[in-house]
Amino acid sequence: MRARPLAHVLRRKSFGLCLLKLLLGLTASLAAGADVLACQSQESTKTEVENVTPEPAAVAVHPEADDAAIARRLASILEATEWFDKIHVEVNEGVVTLRGGADSVPHRDWAASLARKTEDVVAVVNNLVVREAPLLDLSPAWSEARKLLRDAIRALPLLLFGAFVFAVAFIVAVAAKRSAASIARRRVDSQLLTNVIANSIAFPILVLGTFAALRVSGLTQLAATVIGGTGLIGLIVGIAFRDIAENFLASILISAQRPFRVGDLIEVAGRRGYVQGVTLRGTILMTAEGNHIQLSNATIYKSEIQNFTANTKERHSFTVGIGYDDDIAFAQGIALDVLQHHSAVLDDPEPLVLVTALGQSTVDLQAYYWIDIEKNSAMKVKSALLRLVKNTFMASRISMPDAAREIVFPTGVPVRMLSDREQPGDLVAVERERRREATDQATDTVVEAEGDLSSESATVEKQALDSRPMDDGGNLIADEAKTRPVK
Repeated sequence: MRARPLAHVLRRKSFGLCLLKLLLGLTASLAAGADVLACQSQESTKTEVENVTPEPAAVAVHPEADDAAIARRLASILEATEWFDKIHVEVNEGVVTLRGGADSVPHRDWAASLARKTEDVVAVVNNLVVREAPLLDLSPAWSEARKLLRDAIRALPLLLFGAFVFAVAFIVAVAAKRSAASIARRRVDSQLLTNVIANSIAFPILVLGTFAALRVSGLTQLAATVIGGTGLIGLIVGIAFRDIAENFLASILISAQRPFRVGDLIEVAGRRGYVQGVTLRGTILMTAEGNHIQLSNATIYKSEIQNFTANTKERHSFTVGIGYDDDIAFAQGIALDVLQHHSAVLDDPEPLVLVTALGQSTVDLQAYYWIDIEKNSAMKVKSALLRLVKNTFMASRISMPDAAREIVFPTGVPVRMLSDREQPGDLVAVERERRREATDQATDTVVEAEGDLSSESATVEKQALDSRPMDDGGNLIADEAKTRPVK
């Protein structure tokens, strides 16, 4: 600010008047300082406004400007900033008095500093009052909302172009998946393996397309997060769903190797049943009792699998004991003849009757025979053979004693005398009739109690069809050439 010459001051005003003005300016400065301290204490909790525009070094009006010009110039500048409310500037003999409201303490001080640097200003009395912030001030929220709206409008073209890139990548991924599935279906029988191969080709294309779409949209950091998070997500999912992933991989291996088919009778992990299907979660068996059993695919793959249907010929056996006084070779021949003449027993491999043990009271004969389990039921055939061998032995006077034991009659043995009408010959006739009936039954291959000798797989299959169907994605080992008939 240009200093006014002392001689000029003395010519216009008296020395006393100048001294009075200096004292008034000093008093006003002290009052303004106290007012500033009071306003600062009142606005201690108000957020300070950052990046306040620095005031200019000097404000030119006109050389030796009058008080009215200084007041107009300062008022126009303060109103242009929009930081002040109801601003009123009064200038008297170079002393500037500012009245009104300011939105913050820094802007209040800025106005005082601006007035001091204005030409021909001797002193400044700053009576600006900082406005109190309202209790419910939504201006920051509106400001951020307007900023977000501006950013969204500015980013809209990039987002549209990114969406177009993602749509193209999605179409390419779908086309690649269909092509891969079509090619894999010609070389792989498993539907699950076909889906895995197709998804393995389509997934990287989709991920790269998503990355490119985010990059062109200006979301570079998000794109890097997607690429970097893919492996991290896979690791987290693998740890959290370890059992599920293990069963999924086991289902792929089972579907590829096919150790059994739908309808096969298998035994695994101590469970026996007919295979109904393999899903992503497990293998479903139908037991001979008509119950569903679902075993995890990991258990199936890691356990020993016994497939009874892979070879329909299955060997079975049973033991029968004869007395020590009986002819062993004769008894073996009788039992072998029963086996050979039974319709369910196969000729190849041929049946055998071997001596396996000399027991306490019997000589144990073990009969071995083969049947076709796809046609005949093992338990029904065994029942028929035991019945026939027993009846034949009894008809041939071959004894089958039980284990030797001592019998004690604590109350004695009752004895009944025959009446005149009862003759000993009658008892003999009854015994002969019983033996004759036993001999007749020895030739009966099947009796009503045993039913037919057909395999129970048909019965179990019917129960499986009548049971609740699987609803977890279908059968992974379904064979198109072997479908279950709907009954």
